[in-house]
Amino acid sequence: MRRKLLTSLVGIIVLAAGLLATNVGLGYRPALGLDLRGGISVTLRPVDNDYTQQSLDLAVERIRERVDSKGVGEPEIIRQDNAIVVNLPGVNDRQAALDLVKVSGKVELRPVLGCYTPTPTATDTSSTSSSDVASATTTAGSTATSTGSTATSAATSDSATVGNGSTAGTGSPGPSRKVDSVPPTSDPTTIGAAVTSTTDAAGTSTTGAADTSTSAIDPGTTTTTIATFGTVLPPDQSGTLQTRDGQACSVGPSGGDGTVFEKDSAQAEIIGGGWGVTVTLKQGGAGEGVWNALAAVCYSGGTTCPSHQLAIVLDGQIQSAPTVNAPSFTGSVQITGKFTQGESSQLAQVLNSGALPVTLKAEQVENVSASLGKDSLRAALIAGAIGIALVVLFMILYYRRLAVVVVVGMLISGALVYSMTSLISRFYNGVLSLSGIAGLIVSIGVTIDSYVVFFERLKDEVRSGRSLRNSAQRGFKAAFRTILLADAVSLIGAGVLYYLSVGAVRGFAFYLGLSTLTDIFVAYYFTRPAVLLLARTKFMAGHHVLGLATDNDDPQIAGATT
Repeated sequence: MRRKLLTSLVGIIVLAAGLLATNVGLGYRPALGLDLRGGISVTLRPVDNDYTQQSLDLAVERIRERVDSKGVGEPEIIRQDNAIVVNLPGVNDRQAALDLVKVSGKVELRPVLGCYTPTPTATDTSSTSSSDVASATTTAGSTATSTGSTATSAATSDSATVGNGSTAGTGSPGPSRKVDSVPPTSDPTTIGAAVTSTTDAAGTSTTGAADTSTSAIDPGTTTTTIATFGTVLPPDQSGTLQTRDGQACSVGPSGGDGTVFEKDSAQAEIIGGGWGVTVTLKQGGAGEGVWNALAAVCYSGGTTCPSHQLAIVLDGQIQSAPTVNAPSFTGSVQITGKFTQGESSQLAQVLNSGALPVTLKAEQVENVSASLGKDSLRAALIAGAIGIALVVLFMILYYRRLAVVVVVGMLISGALVYSMTSLISRFYNGVLSLSGIAGLIVSIGVTIDSYVVFFERLKDEVRSGRSLRNSAQRGFKAAFRTILLADAVSLIGAGVLYYLSVGAVRGFAFYLGLSTLTDIFVAYYFTRPAVLLLARTKFMAGHHVLGLATDNDDPQIAGATT
């Protein structure tokens, strides 16, 4: 019994100290939220009511990807009904913040000139273009296939094809085309240097340079740029865009957008034994007409679409680049390939969003000064320190020597909570806001309540005439049930509050729940063995430990009060 108690006691102390030392040694620390660190908060709202909830959800994902790609530390991006709130800690430039969160939600269809894998030493020259894509054309349905990643490129799209998924039927699809791997160009900023290799149905391979001249899709003068992640190319320009898997593809001018698809028509389903996406085309020139014009160009190849691939682009990033295997389509398009269920669902979400893109505008922009955040943090820490000091003083005056268990227990709880908060910030993008600190301060009362319940039960056992050693064992068994019930109430409250609330209130609920779970853990693995072992020592014998004169051996306690 004694060995088990010692193992539990030493184990939790080593765990708490080890986690704390690891976090400090690696430089992990809780990431502070906007209200403690300062920064900018932007509230975005749709311009009109012509949008879907799916479009808003996709907009949140796109904003998060853009913010993460720019290296903003611990951003908070949340939906509140039909509004999107973006908190950017450490960002002080209002215009930079607005540019960062501006997404068009518009899907473009661009022919692929060639793809390559950027070399680590290559330096891309970026050209910032308008965030608002003005292209408002239509596309028609066709069948497409993409490889394992929803973002396919020439280097990874051997099985990517576009076939006829027409609900009305237009005959058998054309021969499947393959695009062999394209070697990286020596100068990735020049599309003309990108080499493409195509293989026709007969197996004849042709190799040539991608043409940067004016295409039939865009009779105007085109320019070539390497677009950084999140940069939206003007619809009349060629450029190089990134795929979701980190490759780069040179694309031509936009030949259409997501409005060629019917609203909410894209669905992920099993096609040909694997996951794919079926999307319905709008009838007429605004749907099938636009799509088939692009499909015919990519099916035939040539200088305007030598890769036979058609890129599906969302906010400057290629989501998928299927190879077209039929010149025209009627009714619907199937996009198939080595998709997982999640990848096909994501592509369906993109296509549905593109069919009815949401236009967001900044409704409110608020600056939170760094000095105000520091003042808030300082005030919160002072309040917490005063609260802890008063509680510890009370425990020392009331429970005398047994208060040493409270002090050490609170240090262990503090080390565990700090370590978990640091790890959450490091690996799960969590932040500690002022409301979260408030939740931690409130949890001090929950922790102290557990000690009070145990110690008062221990006093009752001593008053009944039992030795301190026996009282500790019996008292904890009875008290732990009460501790579990009390902490369960706190956990239920924190869980309901977290589920129903958004923003800062969620931070309060989360850290209250985290501290409550820590309290249960510490109560069983530290408080129990510590008190049971101390009850057997001379340190506790014959002294006013609980406000009562105790004897740890003699069951007949001289119940003299203080």
